[in-house]
Amino acid sequence: MKLNYKRTIFIGFAFLSICAFWQFYDNEIPKILKYSFNLGETATGAIMALDNVFALFLLPLFGTLSDRTNTKLGKRIPYILAGTFLAIVFLVTLIQVARPSGNLVFFIIILLMLLVSMGIYRSPAVSLMPDLTPAPLRSAGNAVINLMGALGGVFTLVMTIVLLKSADNPADTNYTPLMLSIVILMAVSVCILVFTTREKEIKKQIEKEGGLKSLGEQIEKEENTSDSAKKLPKEVYKSLCFLLMSVAFWYMAYNAVTTAYTRYVEEVWNLRDGGYATTLLIATVAAVLSYIPIGFISGIIGRKKTILGGVIIMTICYLVAAFMPSYSSSINIFFALIGIGWAAINVNSYPMVVEMSKSGDIGKYTGTYYTFSMAAQVFTPILSGMLLEYISYRTLFPYAVVFSVLAFCSMMMVKHGDVKPPKKENILENFDVDD
Repeated sequence: MKLNYKRTIFIGFAFLSICAFWQFYDNEIPKILKYSFNLGETATGAIMALDNVFALFLLPLFGTLSDRTNTKLGKRIPYILAGTFLAIVFLVTLIQVARPSGNLVFFIIILLMLLVSMGIYRSPAVSLMPDLTPAPLRSAGNAVINLMGALGGVFTLVMTIVLLKSADNPADTNYTPLMLSIVILMAVSVCILVFTTREKEIKKQIEKEGGLKSLGEQIEKEENTSDSAKKLPKEVYKSLCFLLMSVAFWYMAYNAVTTAYTRYVEEVWNLRDGGYATTLLIATVAAVLSYIPIGFISGIIGRKKTILGGVIIMTICYLVAAFMPSYSSSINIFFALIGIGWAAINVNSYPMVVEMSKSGDIGKYTGTYYTFSMAAQVFTPILSGMLLEYISYRTLFPYAVVFSVLAFCSMMMVKHGDVKPPKKENILENFDVDD
């Protein structure tokens, strides 16, 4: 049994478009709120948290709904298609109509519609790969999906460097070329997915092939029941809870940095004209290049130890950045290490959650994973934004250090989901990655 790489790449175009959009959203929407609408850091942080508030409800909802959906296009693709179309419409409206209007209420309404549109298809898009990949091959499949997502992030960063030029007054920055490049990418990506992936046909083929089952599916088989809602054993449930706590903590650290970094470099390091994009691009490229060696390491020492190593690396780098008085090219080295550390976490965390899922519940468990990651991202922009506004911008990296340490402590308590697969024919089959 071998992974169909071509098919998996086509599936990955959905995640590529998602990552391209969120790279733009995290980097540029805070600047628009600050410079075009003159909002303070706390208010900006509160609005930036809205996507995560929506995600708390939308991702589990649409993950579960897609589990129960049955159409000619399959379970997941209808949501991906509808969500992408609506997201394109509202993104264009946001940049071309709502921002120039100068009306903050109108801008926020369109922004909320955009966030709902993205929420419709995120969980279904992430769930599509494990749906259409035999269990023994999901590691390699996840690797391909993550690489596709990274390409989406790289695309936006490159387009930012090439197309986005800051005006003398930041409020006058022209976002139209950058926005159009992302819209075109999203449209092309969903077309490739829809026209190349026959979800129902592939699903039937996978069911015939069979394969190794996850821990949750093995438990279900041993219980001799098809009731996927039956509770997990106490020890497995305990591990799941600690793992989800860890997810929340490291997202609180990482999201605080990614959300505020574009403003931090301007306010503290006096770096202008999209210069931040180079540093973030280096971090992303470092993550992509590290996937294969991280996968190899994960296969040897296990997922848990690899995650803990990633948390340690990121904590050290946050600590170093906290003591940098001004911008230096050396920061690129530490952001490259942050990218590697974040990849080590993402390579293993989501698959550990899915490993505890039962048959027919992949969308549900995917939604649960996102509930915790998004809950953290609801809270962290507000809290970190208050510290930035009322104390100092220099609180950003110490804040990240604190929550990284908490993530390390809770991850130490996880005892399940750390599966070491048998030796594979291809090195990509030795590691998993997140959405």
